[in-house]
Amino acid sequence: MCSRTKPRSSRTGRPRSTEADAAILEATRAALVELGWSKLTMGDVAGRAGVAKTTLYRRWANKNELVVDAVAVLFDELELPDLGSLQADIEHVVLQFAALLERPETKTALMAVVAESTRDAPLRERIRASIVDRQKRLVLTGRRRAQERGELPADRDPEAVDATDDLIFDVIAGAVVHRALVSAEPVDEHWVARLSALLVGGLGAVAALG
Repeated sequence: MCSRTKPRSSRTGRPRSTEADAAILEATRAALVELGWSKLTMGDVAGRAGVAKTTLYRRWANKNELVVDAVAVLFDELELPDLGSLQADIEHVVLQFAALLERPETKTALMAVVAESTRDAPLRERIRASIVDRQKRLVLTGRRRAQERGELPADRDPEAVDATDDLIFDVIAGAVVHRALVSAEPVDEHWVARLSALLVGGLGAVAALG
């Protein structure tokens, strides 16, 4: 009598629910504002989101990953419409960024993950992959448009281009975060116009270096 092996099921589990993910990330941000990083737990988030704690652990291995993703989706709201000039595009996205940092959930979550990442290398890598690398799309789009308008020269050295993109992102993100969250000074239209003028002039100088 021969034994038959049952065919292996092709199911890999229930598909993820976009609505459940959104509820979990929203609950994470709310818990951070109310409780702070140290008191936040996966169980608390699960209770607020109305899901089982096992649901969270199927999606995120730990609190660090969950909080980074909760912050990352907020930064995905940033947009770069074509306003006709590189300086206008920069001013628009910087004002958006500043408005985002004014929201309590963004401010609390961002400060928490950055502070925690100083002693957690995997968390730093997740921040880079989920927030920094994803938002560099704005730099790439802005630079490409400026080249199409003739405001910046065409790319010559791919390695130099990558380094310039990193520098642009670092300058904008660093300046705005420091101004808004460290110095606690207003990121108003006057300050943004000065920053944008500085960036546009600097980009011309960098392009001349090749």
